[in-house]
Amino acid sequence: MYLLPAIDILGGKAVRLAKGDYNQVTVYNDDPVAQARAFEEAGAAWVHVVDLDGARSGVPENIAIVERIVRETSLNVEIGGGIRSLETLKRLADAGAARMVLGTALVNDPELARAAVDAVGGDRLTAGIDAKGGEVAVSGWIEGSGVAATDLARAMSEAGFRHIVYTDIARDGMQTGIDVQAYVDMAAAFGHPVIASGGVASVADIQRLAPVAASIEGVITGRAVYEGTLDVAEGVRMCAGLTAAEGGTAC
Repeated sequence: MYLLPAIDILGGKAVRLAKGDYNQVTVYNDDPVAQARAFEEAGAAWVHVVDLDGARSGVPENIAIVERIVRETSLNVEIGGGIRSLETLKRLADAGAARMVLGTALVNDPELARAAVDAVGGDRLTAGIDAKGGEVAVSGWIEGSGVAATDLARAMSEAGFRHIVYTDIARDGMQTGIDVQAYVDMAAAFGHPVIASGGVASVADIQRLAPVAASIEGVITGRAVYEGTLDVAEGVRMCAGLTAAEGGTAC
């Protein structure tokens, strides 16, 4: 298990949204690359980057910032938001992104999802499943899809995806704590451990995952690290400790 501090980019700045609402924006750093360096200095090996402009428009608008993070840090970058073509996917892969997250395209363009596996391999892809009430949301969380999150997880596993980020929209950016059982259910449907996202408020929330650590690949945290309720270095240590307790190896 490993920690993935989040950098959500909107208008070239590092921000957080409350419940995915573009009208509830808090700017935390004018320079996302500087924020990435800070996470690296705190001991993080991964960073989860979301191009919020791209998620809303369907066209990635912050690739240059992603390229700088890859170039100027040693972080493994997982990037999502607006990846709706093989061209974009390949550009991010060429830029050095460790993993690319497909979200809306999983529902709206399943052929792209399968082609992506052929193009870059399932281990470099993450299925980004964002849900509210068990239903997958798309287009930057603006629209419902009518698709059950567990059904989509099963389909993506069959397509060859080997990583999944599951976000509980109702909890995201709210620091309300996590729904442990939701991640266990998603891992069972996917057939592989999941990356948990949404509601992580403190290191205690990571500790709550201890009994189900075998179902958890990583933990994404955003607002908590920006507002000081979760220390990145402490979170990294906690994740590594849970991995050791499971007898595995940290990534």
